[in-house]
Amino acid sequence: MAALETDYLVIGTGGSAMAFVDTLLTEDPGAQVVMVDRHHRPGGQWNDAYSFVRLHQPAAWYGVASYELSDWHRETTGFNAGMWSLASGPEVLAHFEHVMKHRFLSSGRVRWLPKCEWLGAEDGAHRVRSLMAGESHTVKVRRKLVNATHARIEVPSTHAPKYALTPGVTCIPLNGLPGVTRAWANYTVVGAGKTGMDACIWLVENGVPHERIRWIVPRDPWMMDRANLQPGPDGWRNNFAFSMAQFDALCEATDLPDLFRRLEDSGALMRIDPAVAPTTYRCAVVSRGELGQLRRIAEVGGIVRLGRVRSISPSRMVLERGELASDADTLYIDCSASAIQPLPDVPIFAPDAINLLMVRFCQPLMSASVIAWIEAHIDDTAEQRALCKAVRGPERPADFVLMWVETLANAARWRQHPELMAWLSKCRLNAQAVILRGVEFTPEVKDKLAAIAARAAQATARAPELLAMAAKGAG
Repeated sequence: MAALETDYLVIGTGGSAMAFVDTLLTEDPGAQVVMVDRHHRPGGQWNDAYSFVRLHQPAAWYGVASYELSDWHRETTGFNAGMWSLASGPEVLAHFEHVMKHRFLSSGRVRWLPKCEWLGAEDGAHRVRSLMAGESHTVKVRRKLVNATHARIEVPSTHAPKYALTPGVTCIPLNGLPGVTRAWANYTVVGAGKTGMDACIWLVENGVPHERIRWIVPRDPWMMDRANLQPGPDGWRNNFAFSMAQFDALCEATDLPDLFRRLEDSGALMRIDPAVAPTTYRCAVVSRGELGQLRRIAEVGGIVRLGRVRSISPSRMVLERGELASDADTLYIDCSASAIQPLPDVPIFAPDAINLLMVRFCQPLMSASVIAWIEAHIDDTAEQRALCKAVRGPERPADFVLMWVETLANAARWRQHPELMAWLSKCRLNAQAVILRGVEFTPEVKDKLAAIAARAAQATARAPELLAMAAKGAG
Protein backbone atom coordinates (compact mmCIF):
# COMPACT_ATOMS: atom_id res chain seq x y z
CA MET A 1 0.00 0.00 0.00
CA ALA A 2 1.24 3.46 -0.83
CA ALA A 3 2.21 5.86 1.91
CA LEU A 4 -0.69 7.76 3.46
CA GLU A 5 -0.83 11.36 4.59
CA THR A 6 -3.29 12.82 7.07
CA ASP A 7 -3.81 15.57 9.64
CA TYR A 8 -4.57 13.20 12.53
CA LEU A 9 -3.63 9.57 13.00
CA VAL A 10 -5.96 8.05 15.62
CA ILE A 11 -4.84 4.84 17.29
CA GLY A 12 -7.93 2.90 18.34
CA THR A 13 -11.60 3.03 17.42
CA GLY A 14 -13.13 2.49 20.83
CA GLY A 15 -15.72 4.83 22.27
CA SER A 16 -13.31 7.63 23.13
CA ALA A 17 -11.68 7.59 19.69
CA MET A 18 -15.05 7.64 17.97
CA ALA A 19 -16.31 10.50 20.16
CA PHE A 20 -13.12 12.50 19.49
CA VAL A 21 -13.24 12.10 15.71
CA ASP A 22 -16.98 12.80 15.57
CA THR A 23 -16.55 16.15 17.31
CA LEU A 24 -13.38 16.98 15.38
CA LEU A 25 -15.17 16.50 12.05
CA THR A 26 -17.90 18.89 13.17
CA GLU A 27 -15.68 21.56 14.68
CA ASP A 28 -12.83 21.46 12.13
CA PRO A 29 -14.42 21.04 8.67
CA GLY A 30 -11.07 20.66 6.94
CA ALA A 31 -9.51 17.99 9.18
CA GLN A 32 -8.46 14.69 7.58
CA VAL A 33 -8.19 11.57 9.79
CA VAL A 34 -6.75 8.05 9.55
CA MET A 35 -8.03 5.59 12.18
CA VAL A 36 -6.21 2.34 13.00
CA ASP A 37 -7.44 -0.53 15.17
CA ARG A 38 -6.72 -4.21 15.74
CA HIS A 39 -10.44 -5.00 15.72
CA HIS A 40 -12.42 -5.60 12.54
CA ARG A 41 -15.07 -3.04 13.48
CA PRO A 42 -15.23 0.05 15.68
CA GLY A 43 -16.22 -0.20 19.31
CA GLY A 44 -13.02 -1.23 21.08
CA GLN A 45 -13.64 -3.53 24.06
CA TRP A 46 -17.33 -3.82 23.13
CA ASN A 47 -16.17 -6.26 20.44
CA ASP A 48 -14.76 -8.59 23.10
CA ALA A 49 -17.42 -8.17 25.79
CA TYR A 50 -19.93 -10.86 26.81
CA SER A 51 -23.04 -11.09 24.67
CA PHE A 52 -25.43 -10.00 27.43
CA VAL A 53 -23.44 -6.90 28.41
CA ARG A 54 -25.47 -3.73 28.73
CA LEU A 55 -24.46 -0.13 29.09
CA HIS A 56 -24.40 0.66 32.80
CA GLN A 57 -25.12 4.37 32.40
CA PRO A 58 -27.95 6.01 30.46
CA ALA A 59 -27.45 5.77 26.71
CA ALA A 60 -28.68 9.37 26.54
CA TRP A 61 -25.09 10.56 26.98
CA TYR A 62 -23.10 7.69 25.52
CA GLY A 63 -21.69 7.19 22.01
CA VAL A 64 -20.88 10.15 19.77
CA ALA A 65 -22.25 13.67 19.99
CA SER A 66 -23.78 13.80 16.52
CA TYR A 67 -25.88 10.64 16.65
CA GLU A 68 -28.43 9.49 19.23
CA LEU A 69 -27.93 6.10 20.89
CA SER A 70 -30.80 6.03 23.38
CA ASP A 71 -34.19 4.86 22.15
CA TRP A 72 -35.82 6.77 25.04
CA HIS A 73 -37.92 3.81 26.14
CA ARG A 74 -38.24 2.66 29.73
CA GLU A 75 -37.57 -0.79 31.12
CA THR A 76 -40.91 -2.41 31.97
CA THR A 77 -39.65 -5.61 33.61
CA GLY A 78 -36.65 -6.86 35.54
CA PHE A 79 -34.44 -5.26 38.14
CA ASN A 80 -34.33 -1.91 36.29
CA ALA A 81 -38.07 -1.53 35.75
CA GLY A 82 -39.17 2.09 35.45
CA MET A 83 -35.78 3.44 34.40
CA TRP A 84 -34.58 4.38 30.93
CA SER A 85 -33.58 1.31 28.97
CA LEU A 86 -29.98 0.15 29.04
CA ALA A 87 -28.46 -0.18 25.58
CA SER A 88 -27.22 -3.69 24.82
CA GLY A 89 -23.73 -4.49 23.59
CA PRO A 90 -24.97 -5.17 20.04
CA GLU A 91 -26.82 -1.84 20.07
CA VAL A 92 -23.65 -0.01 21.11
CA LEU A 93 -21.64 -1.74 18.39
CA ALA A 94 -24.32 -0.94 15.82
CA HIS A 95 -24.17 2.70 16.91
CA PHE A 96 -20.43 2.94 16.33
CA GLU A 97 -20.60 0.98 13.07
CA HIS A 98 -23.31 3.29 11.76
CA VAL A 99 -21.23 6.34 12.65
CA MET A 100 -18.14 4.89 11.00
CA LYS A 101 -19.93 4.00 7.75
CA HIS A 102 -22.46 6.78 7.38
CA ARG A 103 -20.66 9.71 8.95
CA PHE A 104 -16.93 9.12 8.97
CA LEU A 105 -16.29 7.19 5.77
CA SER A 106 -19.05 8.84 3.76
CA SER A 107 -17.54 12.25 4.56
CA GLY A 108 -14.44 11.36 2.54
CA ARG A 109 -12.34 12.79 5.37
CA VAL A 110 -11.71 9.59 7.34
CA ARG A 111 -9.64 6.59 6.27
CA TRP A 112 -10.38 3.47 8.37
CA LEU A 113 -7.73 0.74 8.68
CA PRO A 114 -9.29 -2.22 10.53
CA LYS A 115 -7.26 -5.25 11.59
CA CYS A 116 -4.12 -3.14 11.66
CA GLU A 117 -1.66 -2.21 14.37
CA TRP A 118 0.39 0.91 14.93
CA LEU A 119 4.10 0.10 15.23
CA GLY A 120 5.37 3.53 16.27
CA ALA A 121 7.07 6.39 14.53
CA GLU A 122 10.57 7.04 13.26
CA ASP A 123 11.75 10.36 11.82
CA GLY A 124 8.15 11.58 11.68
CA ALA A 125 6.88 8.60 9.71
CA HIS A 126 4.38 6.36 11.47
CA ARG A 127 4.36 2.67 10.61
CA VAL A 128 1.15 0.64 10.43
CA ARG A 129 0.98 -3.10 9.75
CA SER A 130 -1.93 -5.18 8.53
CA LEU A 131 -2.66 -8.11 10.83
CA MET A 132 -4.23 -9.98 7.93
CA ALA A 133 -1.84 -9.33 5.03
CA GLY A 134 1.28 -8.73 7.12
CA GLU A 135 2.38 -5.77 5.02
CA SER A 136 3.46 -2.49 6.55
CA HIS A 137 3.07 1.02 5.27
CA THR A 138 3.79 4.52 6.48
CA VAL A 139 1.52 7.36 7.49
CA LYS A 140 2.76 10.93 7.41
CA VAL A 141 0.98 13.01 10.06
CA ARG A 142 0.69 16.71 9.38
CA ARG A 143 -0.69 17.64 12.78
CA LYS A 144 -0.93 15.10 15.60
CA LEU A 145 -1.04 11.50 16.64
CA VAL A 146 -4.13 10.77 18.78
CA ASN A 147 -3.59 7.93 21.26
CA ALA A 148 -6.90 6.41 22.33
CA THR A 149 -5.40 3.24 23.82
CA HIS A 150 -4.32 4.41 27.29
CA ALA A 151 -7.37 2.91 29.03
CA ARG A 152 -6.11 -0.61 28.19
CA ILE A 153 -9.44 -2.08 29.28
CA GLU A 154 -9.29 -5.79 30.10
CA VAL A 155 -12.25 -8.12 29.57
CA PRO A 156 -12.43 -11.80 30.59
CA SER A 157 -12.50 -13.15 27.03
CA THR A 158 -9.10 -11.67 26.19
CA HIS A 159 -7.27 -12.20 29.50
CA ALA A 160 -6.63 -15.65 30.95
CA PRO A 161 -7.08 -16.11 34.72
CA LYS A 162 -4.03 -15.27 36.80
CA TYR A 163 -4.70 -18.16 39.17
CA ALA A 164 -3.78 -21.81 38.64
CA LEU A 165 -6.35 -24.34 37.43
CA THR A 166 -5.71 -28.04 37.90
CA PRO A 167 -7.17 -30.79 35.68
CA GLY A 168 -10.81 -31.51 36.34
CA VAL A 169 -11.78 -27.85 36.93
CA THR A 170 -14.17 -26.19 34.47
CA CYS A 171 -13.57 -22.45 34.33
CA ILE A 172 -15.04 -20.25 31.61
CA PRO A 173 -14.85 -16.53 30.91
CA LEU A 174 -18.04 -14.59 31.47
CA ASN A 175 -18.60 -14.69 27.70
CA GLY A 176 -19.18 -18.44 27.91
CA LEU A 177 -22.22 -18.34 30.20
CA PRO A 178 -24.91 -18.22 27.48
CA GLY A 179 -23.38 -21.35 25.94
CA VAL A 180 -23.71 -23.47 29.10
CA THR A 181 -25.92 -26.47 28.24
CA ARG A 182 -26.16 -28.43 31.49
CA ALA A 183 -27.02 -27.67 35.10
CA TRP A 184 -24.18 -27.52 37.62
CA ALA A 185 -24.54 -28.19 41.30
CA ASN A 186 -22.75 -24.93 42.09
CA TYR A 187 -21.62 -21.77 40.30
CA THR A 188 -18.64 -19.74 41.51
CA VAL A 189 -18.09 -16.20 40.20
CA VAL A 190 -14.48 -15.03 40.56
CA GLY A 191 -14.16 -11.23 40.71
CA ALA A 192 -16.08 -8.38 42.33
CA GLY A 193 -15.96 -5.76 39.59
CA LYS A 194 -18.90 -4.83 37.41
CA THR A 195 -18.45 -7.99 35.31
CA GLY A 196 -18.65 -10.09 38.47
CA MET A 197 -21.86 -8.30 39.45
CA ASP A 198 -23.26 -8.86 35.96
CA ALA A 199 -22.40 -12.58 36.16
CA CYS A 200 -24.25 -12.96 39.46
CA ILE A 201 -27.29 -11.09 38.15
CA TRP A 202 -27.32 -13.14 34.92
CA LEU A 203 -27.25 -16.40 36.90
CA VAL A 204 -30.21 -15.27 39.00
CA GLU A 205 -32.13 -14.06 35.96
CA ASN A 206 -31.59 -17.43 34.33
CA GLY A 207 -32.98 -19.47 37.19
CA VAL A 208 -29.98 -20.31 39.40
CA PRO A 209 -30.99 -20.18 43.09
CA HIS A 210 -29.00 -17.74 45.21
CA GLU A 211 -27.95 -20.66 47.44
CA ARG A 212 -26.02 -22.27 44.58
CA ILE A 213 -23.98 -19.15 43.77
CA ARG A 214 -20.62 -18.49 45.41
CA TRP A 215 -19.12 -15.07 44.75
CA ILE A 216 -15.43 -14.41 45.34
CA VAL A 217 -15.17 -10.77 46.45
CA PRO A 218 -11.52 -9.79 47.06
CA ARG A 219 -12.52 -6.16 47.76
CA ASP A 220 -15.98 -4.79 48.46
CA PRO A 221 -16.90 -1.88 46.16
CA TRP A 222 -18.79 1.35 46.62
CA MET A 223 -21.48 1.66 43.94
CA MET A 224 -23.74 4.38 42.54
CA ASP A 225 -27.52 4.04 42.36
CA ARG A 226 -28.74 4.07 38.76
CA ALA A 227 -31.93 5.84 39.86
CA ASN A 228 -29.83 8.97 40.49
CA LEU A 229 -28.70 9.07 36.85
CA GLN A 230 -32.06 9.28 35.11
CA PRO A 231 -32.55 12.25 32.76
CA GLY A 232 -35.71 14.13 31.93
CA PRO A 233 -38.72 15.53 33.79
CA ASP A 234 -39.01 12.44 36.02
CA GLY A 235 -35.34 12.17 36.89
CA TRP A 236 -33.74 15.59 37.23
CA ARG A 237 -34.75 16.16 40.86
CA ASN A 238 -33.12 12.89 41.94
CA ASN A 239 -30.01 13.80 40.00
CA PHE A 240 -29.83 17.29 41.50
CA ALA A 241 -30.25 15.80 44.99
CA PHE A 242 -27.50 13.29 44.14
CA SER A 243 -25.13 16.10 43.15
CA MET A 244 -25.97 18.17 46.21
CA ALA A 245 -25.50 15.16 48.51
CA GLN A 246 -21.99 14.62 47.18
CA PHE A 247 -21.02 18.27 47.62
CA ASP A 248 -22.63 18.41 51.08
CA ALA A 249 -20.63 15.37 52.13
CA LEU A 250 -17.39 16.85 50.79
CA CYS A 251 -18.06 20.08 52.67
CA GLU A 252 -19.16 18.61 56.00
CA ALA A 253 -17.25 15.35 56.46
CA THR A 254 -14.78 15.26 59.33
CA ASP A 255 -12.63 12.56 57.69
CA LEU A 256 -12.76 10.01 54.88
CA PRO A 257 -14.84 7.38 56.76
CA ASP A 258 -17.31 10.11 57.74
CA LEU A 259 -17.48 11.21 54.10
CA PHE A 260 -18.61 7.78 52.97
CA ARG A 261 -21.05 7.46 55.85
CA ARG A 262 -22.68 10.67 54.67
CA LEU A 263 -22.66 9.55 51.03
CA GLU A 264 -24.31 6.28 51.98
CA ASP A 265 -26.87 7.88 54.29
CA SER A 266 -27.92 10.25 51.50
CA GLY A 267 -28.22 7.47 48.93
CA ALA A 268 -25.38 8.82 46.81
CA LEU A 269 -23.38 5.60 47.23
CA MET A 270 -24.29 2.03 48.15
CA ARG A 271 -22.49 -1.10 49.30
CA ILE A 272 -23.30 -4.80 49.45
CA ASP A 273 -23.04 -5.29 53.21
CA PRO A 274 -23.46 -2.40 55.69
CA ALA A 275 -21.13 -4.26 58.05
CA VAL A 276 -18.25 -4.51 55.56
CA ALA A 277 -16.25 -1.40 54.67
CA PRO A 278 -15.61 -1.18 50.93
CA THR A 279 -11.98 -0.74 49.92
CA THR A 280 -12.47 0.10 46.25
CA TYR A 281 -14.40 2.62 44.19
CA ARG A 282 -14.58 2.23 40.40
CA CYS A 283 -17.67 4.17 39.34
CA ALA A 284 -19.80 1.01 39.21
CA VAL A 285 -23.50 1.72 38.65
CA VAL A 286 -26.27 -0.69 39.68
CA SER A 287 -29.96 -0.41 40.41
CA ARG A 288 -31.47 -1.03 43.84
CA GLY A 289 -33.10 -4.10 42.34
CA GLU A 290 -29.75 -5.51 41.22
CA LEU A 291 -28.18 -4.67 44.58
CA GLY A 292 -30.97 -6.59 46.29
CA GLN A 293 -30.02 -9.72 44.35
CA LEU A 294 -26.34 -9.34 45.26
CA ARG A 295 -27.31 -8.93 48.90
CA ARG A 296 -29.38 -12.12 48.80
CA ILE A 297 -26.26 -14.01 47.74
CA ALA A 298 -24.55 -12.52 50.79
CA GLU A 299 -27.46 -13.40 53.08
CA VAL A 300 -27.24 -17.09 52.23
CA GLY A 301 -23.48 -17.10 52.87
CA GLY A 302 -22.43 -17.05 49.24
CA ILE A 303 -19.87 -14.23 49.41
CA VAL A 304 -16.25 -15.16 50.11
CA ARG A 305 -13.93 -12.42 51.36
CA LEU A 306 -10.54 -14.11 51.57
CA GLY A 307 -8.69 -12.07 48.95
CA ARG A 308 -7.82 -13.08 45.41
CA VAL A 309 -7.84 -16.65 44.18
CA ARG A 310 -4.46 -18.38 43.99
CA SER A 311 -5.46 -21.80 42.67
CA ILE A 312 -8.47 -24.03 42.11
CA SER A 313 -8.60 -27.82 42.13
CA PRO A 314 -11.72 -30.01 41.90
CA SER A 315 -11.96 -30.23 45.70
CA ARG A 316 -10.30 -27.06 46.99
CA MET A 317 -9.90 -23.35 46.33
CA VAL A 318 -6.83 -21.55 47.65
CA LEU A 319 -7.11 -17.80 48.24
CA GLU A 320 -4.79 -15.15 49.65
CA ARG A 321 -6.13 -15.49 53.18
CA GLY A 322 -7.41 -19.03 53.41
CA GLU A 323 -8.73 -22.15 51.71
CA LEU A 324 -12.21 -23.47 50.96
CA ALA A 325 -13.55 -26.89 50.10
CA SER A 326 -15.16 -27.01 46.67
CA ASP A 327 -17.72 -29.27 45.07
CA ALA A 328 -16.29 -31.05 42.06
CA ASP A 329 -19.50 -30.25 40.16
CA THR A 330 -18.83 -26.50 40.14
CA LEU A 331 -18.74 -24.19 37.15
CA TYR A 332 -16.27 -21.34 37.71
CA ILE A 333 -16.97 -18.07 35.90
CA ASP A 334 -13.88 -15.93 35.55
CA CYS A 335 -14.50 -12.19 35.96
CA SER A 336 -11.06 -11.32 37.33
CA ALA A 337 -9.83 -9.20 34.42
CA SER A 338 -9.27 -5.62 35.53
CA ALA A 339 -11.43 -3.37 33.36
CA ILE A 340 -9.87 -0.17 34.70
CA GLN A 341 -6.10 0.21 34.47
CA PRO A 342 -3.84 2.86 36.00
CA LEU A 343 -3.48 5.71 33.53
CA PRO A 344 -0.07 7.00 32.43
CA ASP A 345 1.24 10.28 33.76
CA VAL A 346 1.25 12.09 30.43
CA PRO A 347 -0.29 15.41 29.36
CA ILE A 348 -3.44 15.31 27.29
CA PHE A 349 -1.93 17.81 24.88
CA ALA A 350 1.68 17.01 23.98
CA PRO A 351 3.61 18.89 21.27
CA ASP A 352 2.81 16.41 18.49
CA ALA A 353 0.27 14.15 20.14
CA ILE A 354 -3.05 14.07 21.96
CA ASN A 355 -3.58 11.52 24.73
CA LEU A 356 -7.26 10.76 25.26
CA LEU A 357 -7.66 10.74 29.03
CA MET A 358 -10.63 11.77 31.15
CA VAL A 359 -11.28 15.42 31.92
CA ARG A 360 -14.51 14.75 33.84
CA PHE A 361 -15.35 12.27 36.59
CA CYS A 362 -15.94 8.80 35.02
CA GLN A 363 -17.02 10.18 31.62
CA PRO A 364 -14.37 9.15 29.06
CA LEU A 365 -16.46 9.72 25.92
CA MET A 366 -17.64 13.17 26.90
CA SER A 367 -14.01 13.90 27.84
CA ALA A 368 -12.80 12.91 24.37
CA SER A 369 -15.40 15.14 22.78
CA VAL A 370 -14.27 18.11 24.90
CA ILE A 371 -10.64 17.46 23.94
CA ALA A 372 -11.59 17.47 20.26
CA TRP A 373 -13.46 20.76 20.61
CA ILE A 374 -10.48 22.37 22.29
CA GLU A 375 -8.10 21.00 19.66
CA ALA A 376 -10.28 22.48 16.91
CA HIS A 377 -10.75 25.92 18.46
CA ILE A 378 -7.65 26.68 20.53
CA ASP A 379 -4.19 26.78 18.99
CA ASP A 380 -2.04 27.57 22.01
CA THR A 381 -0.74 24.38 23.64
CA ALA A 382 -0.41 26.01 27.06
CA GLU A 383 -4.06 27.08 26.97
CA GLN A 384 -5.12 23.64 25.77
CA ARG A 385 -3.30 22.06 28.68
CA ALA A 386 -4.78 24.52 31.14
CA LEU A 387 -8.30 23.60 30.03
CA CYS A 388 -7.66 19.85 30.02
CA LYS A 389 -6.04 18.55 33.17
CA ALA A 390 -6.32 14.76 33.31
CA VAL A 391 -8.76 13.27 35.80
CA ARG A 392 -7.27 10.00 36.96
CA GLY A 393 -9.18 6.74 36.88
CA PRO A 394 -10.78 5.48 40.11
CA GLU A 395 -9.40 2.69 42.27
CA ARG A 396 -9.44 3.50 46.02
CA PRO A 397 -12.28 5.17 47.93
CA ALA A 398 -10.07 8.25 48.35
CA ASP A 399 -10.11 8.61 44.56
CA PHE A 400 -13.73 9.69 44.86
CA VAL A 401 -12.45 12.90 46.44
CA LEU A 402 -9.49 13.28 44.12
CA MET A 403 -11.61 12.86 41.00
CA TRP A 404 -14.02 15.53 42.21
CA VAL A 405 -11.12 17.90 42.93
CA GLU A 406 -9.76 17.46 39.40
CA THR A 407 -13.20 17.56 37.74
CA LEU A 408 -14.28 20.74 39.54
CA ALA A 409 -10.96 22.41 38.74
CA ASN A 410 -11.47 21.72 35.03
CA ALA A 411 -15.07 22.94 35.23
CA ALA A 412 -13.93 26.20 36.82
CA ARG A 413 -11.50 26.81 33.96
CA TRP A 414 -14.17 25.97 31.37
CA ARG A 415 -16.52 28.57 32.85
CA GLN A 416 -13.99 31.24 31.88
CA HIS A 417 -14.42 30.26 28.22
CA PRO A 418 -17.88 31.36 26.91
CA GLU A 419 -17.61 29.58 23.56
CA LEU A 420 -16.75 26.28 25.21
CA MET A 421 -19.60 26.67 27.71
CA ALA A 422 -22.07 27.41 24.90
CA TRP A 423 -21.03 24.24 23.11
CA LEU A 424 -21.18 22.16 26.32
CA SER A 425 -24.72 23.34 26.99
CA LYS A 426 -25.85 21.61 23.77
CA CYS A 427 -23.46 18.63 23.67
CA ARG A 428 -25.31 15.29 23.71
CA LEU A 429 -22.47 13.66 25.65
CA ASN A 430 -22.63 16.20 28.47
CA ALA A 431 -24.63 14.45 31.18
CA GLN A 432 -25.22 17.72 33.01
CA ALA A 433 -27.03 19.10 29.97
CA VAL A 434 -28.86 15.90 29.04
CA ILE A 435 -30.28 15.49 32.57
CA LEU A 436 -32.45 18.54 31.82
CA ARG A 437 -33.71 17.26 28.47
CA GLY A 438 -37.40 18.11 28.23
CA VAL A 439 -37.33 20.02 31.53
CA GLU A 440 -38.70 23.56 31.60
CA PHE A 441 -36.27 26.08 33.09
CA THR A 442 -38.57 27.24 35.86
CA PRO A 443 -37.42 29.37 38.80
CA GLU A 444 -37.18 26.12 40.81
CA VAL A 445 -34.74 24.62 38.32
CA LYS A 446 -32.66 27.78 38.16
CA ASP A 447 -32.53 28.10 41.94
CA LYS A 448 -31.43 24.50 42.38
CA LEU A 449 -28.74 24.90 39.72
CA ALA A 450 -27.43 28.00 41.47
CA ALA A 451 -27.43 26.19 44.82
CA ILE A 452 -25.50 23.25 43.37
CA ALA A 453 -22.94 25.58 41.80
CA ALA A 454 -22.43 27.42 45.08
CA ARG A 455 -22.05 24.17 47.02
CA ALA A 456 -19.64 22.82 44.39
CA ALA A 457 -17.42 25.87 44.93
CA GLN A 458 -17.42 25.21 48.67
CA ALA A 459 -16.61 21.53 48.05
CA THR A 460 -13.72 22.56 45.82
CA ALA A 461 -12.24 24.57 48.66
CA ARG A 462 -12.76 21.84 51.26
CA ALA A 463 -11.74 18.73 49.31
CA PRO A 464 -7.94 19.22 49.56
CA GLU A 465 -8.26 19.13 53.36
CA LEU A 466 -10.00 15.76 53.12
CA LEU A 467 -7.30 14.47 50.79
CA ALA A 468 -4.61 15.60 53.20
CA MET A 469 -6.34 13.77 56.06
CA ALA A 470 -6.70 10.65 53.92
CA ALA A 471 -3.00 10.76 52.97
CA LYS A 472 -2.00 11.20 56.60
CA GLY A 473 -4.18 8.29 57.64
CA ALA A 474 -2.74 6.07 54.92
CA GLY A 475 0.78 6.97 56.04
